[in-house]
Amino acid sequence: MTTKRPLAMSSLLAAAIMAAAAPVGASSHREAPAITEHPKVDGTDFYVFRSYEPGREDYVTFLANYQPLQVNYGGPSYYTMDADALYEIHIDNDGDAIEDLTFQFEFDNQLANGGAGIGLDIGGEQVAIPLKIAGMILPNDQSLLNESESYGITLVEGDRRSGTRSTVTRAGSANATFVKPLDHIGVKTLPDYDGYADQFIYDIDVPGCATPGRVFVGQRSDAFALNLGEIFDLINLVPIEGDSAPGAGDGGGQDGGITQSRDNDDVFGKVNVSTIALEMPISCLTSGDETVIGGWTTSSLAQAELEDATPGYEDTSVIGGAWVQQSRISTPLVNEVVIGIPDKDRFNGSEPIDDVDLATYVTNPSFPALVDLLFRTPLGAPGNIAPSNFPRQDLVTTFLTGFPGLNQPANVQQAEMLRLNTAIPPTPRADQHTFGVVGEDLAGFPNGRRPGDDIIDVTLRVAMGALCHPVPLGAELGVDGAVDGEASDLINLGLCAPGDAPVGTEAFTDGAPIAATELQNRFPYLNSPIPGSPN
Repeated sequence: MTTKRPLAMSSLLAAAIMAAAAPVGASSHREAPAITEHPKVDGTDFYVFRSYEPGREDYVTFLANYQPLQVNYGGPSYYTMDADALYEIHIDNDGDAIEDLTFQFEFDNQLANGGAGIGLDIGGEQVAIPLKIAGMILPNDQSLLNESESYGITLVEGDRRSGTRSTVTRAGSANATFVKPLDHIGVKTLPDYDGYADQFIYDIDVPGCATPGRVFVGQRSDAFALNLGEIFDLINLVPIEGDSAPGAGDGGGQDGGITQSRDNDDVFGKVNVSTIALEMPISCLTSGDETVIGGWTTSSLAQAELEDATPGYEDTSVIGGAWVQQSRISTPLVNEVVIGIPDKDRFNGSEPIDDVDLATYVTNPSFPALVDLLFRTPLGAPGNIAPSNFPRQDLVTTFLTGFPGLNQPANVQQAEMLRLNTAIPPTPRADQHTFGVVGEDLAGFPNGRRPGDDIIDVTLRVAMGALCHPVPLGAELGVDGAVDGEASDLINLGLCAPGDAPVGTEAFTDGAPIAATELQNRFPYLNSPIPGSPN
């Protein structure tokens, strides 16, 4: 279904649109004003990590999630991708904050029977049915599927709009059409959802890459663990671990502090999301001797749209003009709790190379000051509990440059993106630490991001100054004389001093745990979607 016809604009209309085309958009779970108007292109989460599926260690996986907070019973239309949008995964492989590789995804919807849809004989008249399906959908029989969804992939080398374009195909063929499986309507419609959906994990040939990659686009269960309601209700909890250790159940931590429980989580295993999953050989992503890549995902819509007064399945409006970015996301929570409301839409309409214009939100963040306003008195603190090291070089390193010796490119340009050192081996799922790098697992966040990384707790702790205090990374980072598990392993990263962060050693948490073992150990890693029925 091409819901919007190309718009042939008059020169006067084109000029008016160009004059009004300031960047708009947002991403990450409805966190900016403009994106609430375009939920199909709302980016929610982005993951970049060395593949840890056994036998796939020489690959990098990208997961770009869109359409947040999908209720599993959201029929009858469910959650098709926007057929008039452009979804993109961008890769910077030389540290200059400009994309070098872009994978573009464009979608289309089709009704059965050549566009007429499945019809039933009702009193001698063929009448189109109102549902996406007319019966069960099986791995070996999709004949009763009334609406299907497909997509194409384009690789752009260089600038995403003016670079060299080439078509990605199914491995070993010239077929450039890929199928997105039907959302998980329910177990009666899809009695073997996994068997059905797994057919649409494709090996792909990418021009210039000698080894095939893989792709899958489809509905998944959202893996973002977050105490969503309480966090945005002025942090309506005491955000410090209430046990002596997570899950200990002994009440030996902060008096009144929250403890870990899946009951605290409003997202994981409770709502679905639409996932664009791409896996590529490391050798096809890196450039020269640089092993660090940066990644982010965006979505865009056409600049102009005129609604059709008599819409049909194929045409609901007329579109035209250049692509205008609506959503941008890489490092989680940046636009949710770092960027101020006046600039949320601006941030998501911008490119990483422009981030210097918004750097004050990182160097002088307001979120720790809000935590101080809310919790200084309840915690009995004698003074300000927010870090005082301005500019916040610890946050600049975490969000904008990467860490020297870990995931900072040799010629780094300050910009917000997820940075992954592809030379660091992946950690097997069973051995992954939920706190990533600060948990002595160098293959995790902020060296990329895996589905099982607890980015909420890590980000809360880093924001409140955890990196101003010694961290147990001496042995992992190759510091002379450092021995893992001993006092010599504790090092100060030199980004700030302990005195700058009065509560930097506190175990800040939202109480919503996550672990890699709760997720799949194979591509596309996120769990199968929650069925719409039974519920």
